[in-house]
Amino acid sequence: MVSERDGWPGSTGDGDRFEVTVRPGPEPGIVVVAVVGELDHDTAEPLRAALDEGIAAGARRVLVDCSALLFCDSTGLNVLLRARLAAKETGAGVELAALRPQVARMLAITGAGAVFPRYASIGDALEAPEPEPGRE
Repeated sequence: MVSERDGWPGSTGDGDRFEVTVRPGPEPGIVVVAVVGELDHDTAEPLRAALDEGIAAGARRVLVDCSALLFCDSTGLNVLLRARLAAKETGAGVELAALRPQVARMLAITGAGAVFPRYASIGDALEAPEPEPGRE
């Protein structure tokens, strides 16, 4: 697990917390990356590292569980978009699951939601067939 807590450089120290947990999916080639807290400039590095690691390890599907993602700013969005491009180069994909309304709205406003396969829950994502490469 990659985690950033109070006292991390850039942290406000007022109880903010961001965690990224990576686990294998139920089938080879699937990685689930769960994010908890607020994703912004000060907390984006653990997610970038986790996504890069999953892609480098040969995952063909990187499922990002956003069920506990409370906020995402432009830095967090850029991390997701860059991971999507890196995955695409290897024939893999980055998919988003369980978006909270405020994060879904940010994706809609920026137009970025159209380039990611999205699912209502991580369970739905795991049950869904693998999206075809170049879906967007």
